Amino acid sequence: MPFSSNRNPPPVVDRSGAAFRAVGAGRGSATWQSALRGLCILSCCLAALPGLLRGADASPADPAAAKSDAPSGRPDYTLQPSDLIHLQVFQEPDLERDVRVSQESTVALPLIGVVDLKGKTVRQAEELIRSLYDRDFLVNPQVNLIVREYAPKTVTVLGAVNKAGIVNFPLEQPLTLLDAVARADGFSRLADRSRVKLTRNTPDGKSETRIIDADEIIKGNSKDPILLQKDDVIYVPERLL
Repeated sequence: MPFSSNRNPPPVVDRSGAAFRAVGAGRGSATWQSALRGLCILSCCLAALPGLLRGADASPADPAAAKSDAPSGRPDYTLQPSDLIHLQVFQEPDLERDVRVSQESTVALPLIGVVDLKGKTVRQAEELIRSLYDRDFLVNPQVNLIVREYAPKTVTVLGAVNKAGIVNFPLEQPLTLLDAVARADGFSRLADRSRVKLTRNTPDGKSETRIIDADEIIKGNSKDPILLQKDDVIYVPERLL
């Protein structure tokens, strides 16, 4: 049967039509929006970059190294002659200074003159100085005291030890008789540990010597560890053979 010439031909899709133009326009708009978002993020990052760099420069690479330069000190540390202390009074820059404690345990400060700090801790010295300024010169002053440099504290260990000589006190810590001997590399093989002599200067300029049985301390039979003072002299005799 012959084909009918009245059959409708298949529709032809116009790919350049309005529908495809609308899709293309939508895709272009999305692309531009994405690009704008990216530019906004980039500009924010560039704006924050100088602050980040400044923060990096201000932060030390080694926190421990940064702390090592800062003065330190316990408030219960008892001030000693030749200590170098730093005085700071809040909002009073003219009063800020470094002063060294004299051999008489005094310091000379502006306005209040000579202050006796003998036997006083850092905290007690702060309170004393604060009260002196508060009494006649300032209203409710805030005083901060820091030990910048500690006076050297030593004892001498002589006799039957492995390394006789000068022994330094640990910083801000007490030193016992056995600690001092240990820092002198211990008793020698011939040491008479039961007759250790400790010589100490008294405040009136005299010297006192006492005999100490170090064996009793080592065995734990003595509760007195024998705390040493500056300039003490320890002498360990040899055993009689």
